[in-house]
Amino acid sequence: MSTLESFKSLSRAMFLGFRRDRGALFFTVLFPLMFLVIFGGVFGHQSTSKVKVLEIGRVPVLDQAMAHGGDELGDTMKLSKSSDRHDALHKVTKGDADAAVEQVGNQLVVHYSAADQVKSGTVQGLMNSIVQGANQAATGKPPAYHVTSQQVEDDSLKAIQFFTPSLLGWALASAGVFGASQTLVTWRTKGILRRLQLSPAPIPTVFAARVAVSLAVALVQFALFVAVAQLPFFGLKLGHYWWMAVPMVLSGVLAFLAIGMVIGAWAKTQETAQAVTQLVVLPMAFLGGSFFPLDASPTWMRTLAYIFPLRYLNTGMLNVMGRGLGPMSALPQMGILLGFAVVGGLVAMRLFRWDSA
Repeated sequence: MSTLESFKSLSRAMFLGFRRDRGALFFTVLFPLMFLVIFGGVFGHQSTSKVKVLEIGRVPVLDQAMAHGGDELGDTMKLSKSSDRHDALHKVTKGDADAAVEQVGNQLVVHYSAADQVKSGTVQGLMNSIVQGANQAATGKPPAYHVTSQQVEDDSLKAIQFFTPSLLGWALASAGVFGASQTLVTWRTKGILRRLQLSPAPIPTVFAARVAVSLAVALVQFALFVAVAQLPFFGLKLGHYWWMAVPMVLSGVLAFLAIGMVIGAWAKTQETAQAVTQLVVLPMAFLGGSFFPLDASPTWMRTLAYIFPLRYLNTGMLNVMGRGLGPMSALPQMGILLGFAVVGGLVAMRLFRWDSA
């Protein structure tokens, strides 16, 4: 039997084995899709939340701004009245409100909490804009400059654009690392590796077939995620260069398989492999931006995320699928992922052993 025929036979056998394994099928394909449905259904149509502002007593500057531009301000700010200054400040401290505003003479005083710098910055920007408009109205002179705001993304951009690549990245990472580590440990502890060593099929062909099956399953995952996210209820809109996500997915899977091979080559038992895999996959999912955007994270967390390949996969897929960027935007991430794959493969070869002894 030729090497190519051995490769085809092994790939088919491994794929059929995966398809018959209901547990692996559920956790590889259906379980991640459940997260997409939940996240997409709950958050998919949401935009940035409004800031909650309490107006302490009477604030003429703010009242005038709401009277003239209430619809526009209402898109970003929810204004409530409060006659009790102490109670209003206490609500800001507890986080029940984002800011409290009062007017003392010609001075607008904004009380905010530093616990949420994003919301406090939004409130201060709004109040500065309102005061600037009031000053211009008081002088009677038209402003010399005007600001025109334009959204960089298409109007159809929704949160589902971000959830689809990020949750898909988490699904690929989990399947790749768990699958490779568990397969290698199982083959070693059950003596399959020794039998393969004595079989006519070359060992590189056996592992190449295993990698090919993993890549094929990843492409199925990608197709299912995109198909579900594009349903009218979720409304995913793919960018013009969405197809660049396919080589991104393949590069990411190779990196995750390499990590799984390192764990499988080092671990002596399935229990050890499972524990170490959890210690790798869970932090990588959170620090890779799969469950929340990294932009609002502390600096140390964003810096630490650079050591995990999932960050690069999520960023690359988001660039071409959600942000509408060109193919060149994904090439650096693909190069880094392939670098992880090469280094991980070399380390796994160094640690590899045929039996548990």
